[in-house]
Amino acid sequence: MTVARRRALGFAIVIAAVAGLALAQMRHRRAPASRPTLLLLTSLPLVFGDDFSLQGTGSAAYRALQDRYRVIPISVTSSSELAKGSLLLMAQPRAQPAEDLVALDRWVRGGGAVLLLTDPRLEWPSPRPLGDPLRPPIMFADTGLLGHWGLRLDTPDEPGPKTARLGGRRITSVSPGQLFGSCRISADRIVAHCRVGRGQATIVADADLLNVEELGVGGSDNLDAVMAELAALG
Repeated sequence: MTVARRRALGFAIVIAAVAGLALAQMRHRRAPASRPTLLLLTSLPLVFGDDFSLQGTGSAAYRALQDRYRVIPISVTSSSELAKGSLLLMAQPRAQPAEDLVALDRWVRGGGAVLLLTDPRLEWPSPRPLGDPLRPPIMFADTGLLGHWGLRLDTPDEPGPKTARLGGRRITSVSPGQLFGSCRISADRIVAHCRVGRGQATIVADADLLNVEELGVGGSDNLDAVMAELAALG
């Protein structure tokens, strides 16, 4: 293959990825007045980007969430913050204080629903050095929550991309972990569905799946899957 053809193929792949993401966002769009509330707790640069600039419009994943939900970012799972909604997306959250973990467990048991993306080997690129408090944690900081819900998260046997299913759709994950325990766990051990009191928790052993810009064409499939899972929970 000539250099010109390789460049043309690369350009076509980029165009297809951008078009796929745009179509995914159009599919998920709701009128503002009909958008339900979604609480968002994440360490990932979804809302502001790595530089925390107010000039950007957020990541493709965040824009897609905004098209379907009234997104309310929160920084902790305190009772006062969780009282703002009944559906929560936690994506590679930072370690929560013990009292906030108790509040989260109580909120779910009372009827709340959470989609928790827990990555034991995050490969999301970041310009920030290791140890920077603003860099997303490379490993999900589980301080007992998963064990309390009857789960264990293990690191992947082998790194690299892997296909899985979420919300009835195929997703592209990156070095996902493995889940074990008493919940309903997928055959590939990437997704667990738990009944917690009167509430529900879906746990996914990967958070890189939200980095849809890096995943290219597969990114739109991931957005479809996340939206479907949130709809099923909500």
